[in-house]
Amino acid sequence: MKTPFTTKEKLEEIAAQYPTPFHIYDEKGIRENAKKVKDAFAWNKGFREYFAVKATPNPFLLQILKEYDCGTDCSSLTELQLSNACGFAGDEIMFSSNDTPDEEFVKAAELGAIINLDDITHIDDVKRVLGQLPKTMSCRYNPGGVYEISNGIMDNPGDAKYGMTHEQLLEAYSRMKEEGVTRFGLHAFLVSNTVTNDYYPALAKTLFELAVEIKEKTGVSLDFINLSGGVGIPYQPDQKANDISVIGEGVHKVFDEVLVPAGLENVSIYTEMGRFMMGPYGALVTRAIHEKKTYKDYIGVDACAANLMRPAMYGAYHHITVMGKENEACDHTYDVTGSLCENNDKFAIDRKLPKIDMGDLIYIHDTGAHGSAMGYNYNGRLWCSEILLKEDGSYELIRRAQEPKDYFATLDCFPIWEKLQKEF
Repeated sequence: MKTPFTTKEKLEEIAAQYPTPFHIYDEKGIRENAKKVKDAFAWNKGFREYFAVKATPNPFLLQILKEYDCGTDCSSLTELQLSNACGFAGDEIMFSSNDTPDEEFVKAAELGAIINLDDITHIDDVKRVLGQLPKTMSCRYNPGGVYEISNGIMDNPGDAKYGMTHEQLLEAYSRMKEEGVTRFGLHAFLVSNTVTNDYYPALAKTLFELAVEIKEKTGVSLDFINLSGGVGIPYQPDQKANDISVIGEGVHKVFDEVLVPAGLENVSIYTEMGRFMMGPYGALVTRAIHEKKTYKDYIGVDACAANLMRPAMYGAYHHITVMGKENEACDHTYDVTGSLCENNDKFAIDRKLPKIDMGDLIYIHDTGAHGSAMGYNYNGRLWCSEILLKEDGSYELIRRAQEPKDYFATLDCFPIWEKLQKEF
């Protein structure tokens, strides 16, 4: 059973000021989790978590993480700009893009960000755009094939568009060394959303052994190794959450076994855990507004896939709580749907829930990462607001809901613009 981080009464209080739907975030949970991550890797003097901005690009939340010495991982110009506006600078920013426009390399260099190359051809691109390579550079590794760990969890990096082959990686470090780079990093993301304490230690062993080989074959001693993301969260109520302290100690053990004997004991460990850092500490709050009975029973809510894409796009499971009915029997079977003109606009299919009445508050769990961030405007539906529930029980609007004027703002080049403005 999953428990909401707030109460029906608090949500009704918020909804009276900021109508549903809205995403809400738990400041207390975010802070406690950020501290646990920092403590779990405190054994490594250079450790830093680079929060994946794409997961939750909200400046209020980024600044909370900054208090725990987190950096940001960026993959676009606007994410770089957001990081800069929030006070992140220099090596507090990791720029890990792919298929990268020139202006994004320029902006990353302007901010002093660490540029993490996705492809060996980017060496020439960066040199052409900047005139020379920065003194610090990192490379993204893709081992190809299927990556499997001890408990059977696997993914297929060979099908992923990201990263360099083993041979390309060795060539890249040799070339960068010749071009005057003096500080080097290694990065890899091989398995997504694992709910196991084994993934990071297994990945660490792969990358640490590669670091030793890089040193032996190119003379490059890595300064940092970025384990990237992949540490997941338990979306299903019967899944057991990862224990970051166990994960951190597992990485520590492999560090001592592989890197220390090779003279690489000063390597800094970086992580990039967008989902783990923020996912459980956000929820989409919506209200039941329509019930339809045909071949199935449908509950229509005032949110839609434009507010939370994951169920429609991936068939992803998000647990649902009907606020105020947590202790009632789940003896009704519903599809919980939004209003888009798309049949996949469903938050749940054949979900066992308590009887839902019109006006009930529906709490959709675990939307703190890749929730609001993946919003879109299909059917002219608008992004909803974002609310921060503070540690003292107060709340703050941290992103207002879109209005029609926002949706139409980019049409100011069209002759109908003046007529549209009269609608606002």
